[in-house]
Amino acid sequence: MALAVLRSRALAGLAAPEVTVEVHLAAGLPSFTLVGLPDTEVKEARDRVRAAIQNCGFEFPQRRITVNLAPADLPKESGRFDLPIALGILVASGQIKAATLDAHEFVGELALSGELRAVRGTLAMCAAIRHEAGPHHQAARAFVLPLESAPEAALIDGMSILPAKNLLQVCAHLAGREMLAAFAVPPAPTLARYPDLAEVKGQAQAKRALEVAAAGGHSLLMSGPPGAGKSMLAQRLPGLLPPMTASEALESAAVHSLAGSFKIAQWNQRPFRSPHHSASSAALVGGGGTPRPGEISLAHNGTLFLDELPEFQRGVLEALREPLESGTINIARAARRAEFPARFQLVAAMNPCPCGWQGHPAGKCRCTPDQVARYRGKLSGPLLDRIDLMFDVPAVAEADLSARGDGESSATVRDRVTTARAVQIERQGKPNAQLTPDEVDRHALPDAAGAQLLKQAMARLALTARAYHRILKVARSIADLAGMQQINAAHVAEAIHYRRGLAD
Repeated sequence: MALAVLRSRALAGLAAPEVTVEVHLAAGLPSFTLVGLPDTEVKEARDRVRAAIQNCGFEFPQRRITVNLAPADLPKESGRFDLPIALGILVASGQIKAATLDAHEFVGELALSGELRAVRGTLAMCAAIRHEAGPHHQAARAFVLPLESAPEAALIDGMSILPAKNLLQVCAHLAGREMLAAFAVPPAPTLARYPDLAEVKGQAQAKRALEVAAAGGHSLLMSGPPGAGKSMLAQRLPGLLPPMTASEALESAAVHSLAGSFKIAQWNQRPFRSPHHSASSAALVGGGGTPRPGEISLAHNGTLFLDELPEFQRGVLEALREPLESGTINIARAARRAEFPARFQLVAAMNPCPCGWQGHPAGKCRCTPDQVARYRGKLSGPLLDRIDLMFDVPAVAEADLSARGDGESSATVRDRVTTARAVQIERQGKPNAQLTPDEVDRHALPDAAGAQLLKQAMARLALTARAYHRILKVARSIADLAGMQQINAAHVAEAIHYRRGLAD
């Protein structure tokens, strides 16, 4: 009878709890049993591991093999447990001697040839190991993983990363014959590149609203005819935002790693997600039998652009209401629960009517008032109430199109936005859009003239309490851009102007 115990990691949202892989060999009829709530991918490891062991020149033991993945009540998924299972069988059968198993953690999917394939969620697993080791790296285990996953893992400081190409290399390392070389190549510094705002001709009001939204992290809704530049404006919002901090970059990268879509070239880049209007609720907010992050989480610390907003299914749009407020999304299933970050800036665009030409100088629109009302009625009041800025994007005049572009560049606007955002972080520790009602009362109250103007707007436009606080947040951002500590009537008036469309 022989027993081998190794360490690996599972994934539960952004968390990566430790999993103990116990491999027991006993006399009896040959069998291979996996226990510990494995899903289908994990159960299929039996065939992958058997072929990999044999193709690497080892003998697959003809004994009763039991593999336990502990804790037993934690669901296990994906092929990342192939490598520790194979190593456990080889150690338990005495084919390799390993005195340092406790000093390592192992993840990796095995090909039938014994080659190691990349696994998703490497960043989350490395972050968990690093966190458990403490600030002084106490008892930090070396992380053995596939070579393709090593550059992603190296983003976490203080980790001992040991990449391997195949099962044989890992066995040679554990036996002390040929040690794996530590991977310490930091990601190449990348210069974030975004489309330039100077390329957008005309649309001075829309550019101003985009700057205000970037300064305070506000959501916005643009309405205008086809070809007015709504998509161009939305694509340029990430380039107006302040550079990502180290923690923001890691959070965004970790979410994309969970989805298996992270590329090193995306490091330090603000996400920009633009799902099609046929996207389902699960695709947008996340879900599945094994919860995966959706578009709102993949847009974390970046921009979520919803073009043709009324064409989305109403239930899909209503699912945005909670994460717009909380910045997180909780996905609950019968046996699993996961929480993903979802602090994104919503940028939405729509046509003014079903045909899209209402208000166009050419007079092309033939939509009836009822058709227009039904089209706009696809958007619920509670959802619109959560959007901070709403403005029209009119058709661009021919004179503007033929004129040489002389507008401000993204870099120029970003400098002002970065300065205003730094003031917000120093004053309250967060962007203005994230202020609570109590914090609004402390940091965003206007002067007497501004308060009187807002009072009149509340009465005339029948605005809600949420709208009241959101107007003050936008006014606070406008004042920050102007470098003023006190919100005055002009700031409140501009914020109300951006809000009037929501009450029409």
